[in-house]
Amino acid sequence: MTEIELLIDFHKDAPRQGPGSTADTLKALAFMEVASRKGLKVADIGCGSGAQTIVLAQNLDAKITAIDLFPEFLDKLRVQSMKLGLQEKIVCVQKSMHELAFGKEELDIIWSEGAIYNMGFEHGVCEWKEFLKPGGYMALSEITWLTHSRPKEIELHWSTEYPEIDTASHIMCILEKNGFSPIAYFVFPESCWIENYYLPMEKRFDVFLERHHYHEMAIKIVQAEKDEIRKYKEYKDYFGYGFYIARKIG
Repeated sequence: MTEIELLIDFHKDAPRQGPGSTADTLKALAFMEVASRKGLKVADIGCGSGAQTIVLAQNLDAKITAIDLFPEFLDKLRVQSMKLGLQEKIVCVQKSMHELAFGKEELDIIWSEGAIYNMGFEHGVCEWKEFLKPGGYMALSEITWLTHSRPKEIELHWSTEYPEIDTASHIMCILEKNGFSPIAYFVFPESCWIENYYLPMEKRFDVFLERHHYHEMAIKIVQAEKDEIRKYKEYKDYFGYGFYIARKIG
C-alpha cells in the first residue's frame, strides 16, 4: 500500500475525518435564511464519509451533492444514507474539488467542513462562488489562528503544514473582498476535537497497526497522529477550526 492508501484505510471507518459535531453543523445552518426554503440545491465539498451531509439531509428540503475524491468515504456515506432512508436526498459524486461541474449560479448553499484547505481558502472561495446563486450561502470551516501571536513550535508546525493559516479577521476580509457578506463566525469547542475526533482515532491505532503488520509507513502514520494530538492539547488556546458563514452579495 502507498501512504495515501494507508491514510484512507486508517480514516475510512472513523465517524469523522476531522473535528466537528452535529451541534456545530446545525449551529452554522441556523444562520442561513434560505434554510427553510423548499427544493434547495446544496453541495457538500470534501464530504468524507458524510457526518455533516447526513445532518444537512435530515434538516433541509434539499438535493445534496456530496463530493469527495476518495470512493472509500463515499461508499460509507451511501450505506449510511440508505440505512436512514436519505438516499433520495443525497447524490454521491467522486470528483476533485478542483473540477466541479455545477452550472453558473446553480447552488443555494455550498458547504465544506475541514476540506477547503486542500485548495487554499481564498482559491476555493474564488472558484466556488461562481456556482452560488446571489443571496446564497457558503459555510466553511477552516483552521484558524485564535491569537495574534503564538509559541514558536505551533507557529512553525502550521506555517509548514498550511502556510495560508490566518486569523479570523483576515479570513473575513478574504470573504468580503470576493463578494461575500460575512454573517457569522464561531470556533469549534474542544469536544469537537477530543471526544469526536481524537478519542475515536486513538481507539483505532492498535487495530490499524496489527492489520498492516506494523509496517514502517503504518507506524509513521500513527506517530504523526499522536504528535498532532499532543500539539492540539498543548496549544489549543492558539489555534482551532473557525466556522465561517457568508452570503453572496447580489
